[in-house]
Amino acid sequence: MELVSVDRINTARKLLAGVVRETPLRPSRALRDRCDTEVFLKCENLQRTGSFKIRGAYNRIHNLSADQRRRGVVAASAGNHAQGVALAASLLDIPCTVFMPEQASLPKMSATKAYGAEVRLVGAVLEESLAAAKEFAAQTGAELIHPFDHEDVVAGQGTVGLEILEQLPDVRTIVVAAGGGGLVAGIAAAVKPVRPDVRIVAAQAESAAAWPASLAAGKPVRLTEMHTMADGIAVGEPGVVTFRHVAELVDDVITVSEESLSRALLLCLERAKLLVEPAGSAGVAALLDHPGSFEGPVAVVLSGGNIDPLLLLHVIQHGMTAGGRYLELTVRIPDRPGSLAALLTEVGQLGANVIDVKHSRISGALALGEVNVALNLETRGPDHRREVVQRLGAGHPILLSH
Repeated sequence: MELVSVDRINTARKLLAGVVRETPLRPSRALRDRCDTEVFLKCENLQRTGSFKIRGAYNRIHNLSADQRRRGVVAASAGNHAQGVALAASLLDIPCTVFMPEQASLPKMSATKAYGAEVRLVGAVLEESLAAAKEFAAQTGAELIHPFDHEDVVAGQGTVGLEILEQLPDVRTIVVAAGGGGLVAGIAAAVKPVRPDVRIVAAQAESAAAWPASLAAGKPVRLTEMHTMADGIAVGEPGVVTFRHVAELVDDVITVSEESLSRALLLCLERAKLLVEPAGSAGVAALLDHPGSFEGPVAVVLSGGNIDPLLLLHVIQHGMTAGGRYLELTVRIPDRPGSLAALLTEVGQLGANVIDVKHSRISGALALGEVNVALNLETRGPDHRREVVQRLGAGHPILLSH
């Protein structure tokens, strides 16, 4: 099997003109300050359907024969690939069926239906949905559109790399979120033949990281379990096509924690004013974890922005906790009128915001005339947390803080 060529990626780019957006490459002052080098964000979260997936899906479906188009297409996806396939099939007037896990995000499922696909919910995990899609393809003759493991898909995703080279000609490092590897494989195939000096880095959620073990084994290796909020890159096994590209062209694979993903998403939201899903923020998380490890200018691909509002709320809270923005502590105060009001006034003067408070007289450790007050506070960050604990602790016994 030969690697996807730059010529093939250029052909895909011509095909995609007018179908996909050339997404902006925005400088990030917040990441520049942390990494001490220029950092730019490639905003595929602003792409049609909210992710890069439309690029590979349209290129793959457009290249089908007339007979294949007549039989229609089928796909399996937790969301982003589903929307890309559904829109591409709609634009090309091809029947489309998409299998999604039963617990798929409601907004992603609704968007897939809105693009014209028939959605079927099958299985608890994506692998079960994919098995159902393969069975459907065998029974009906529909063409299975794999989310990453096909040369046409890799070529379509590679158009992101061509855009980065034009938008940032002196780029030295490109950091890309990786699940099955279609995006990072395509970008590497577009960049390395013309700029071998550019370092290509894949970022994975450490709780769903199939690439390190696969690369070490020299072949795709299946994970036995996965658990990550980054469902867009929760892929249990690399594909044959993507493995060959990543093994030969990608320089490094970095894994990031759930806490780092949360902090990265929050940074994109607060500082860049960009809504990014956890999978799409993996590259930013890698920079936050290893700020001095990337030669600049650095381009980080924000691969998607499709996130369920309920998950967004949870991730924001998780990110604020990881970033030291919350403080929980229990303070002992005298049990007399005005003591609680005085404590809360002191908290307010310190600039902390009370989220909730619990006043309790029930504890075997309490002396007569004492109460425990459990406070849940919002702070401005780790330094402010320490200041609040120090100042409150100077006037009151603090039993527990975290």
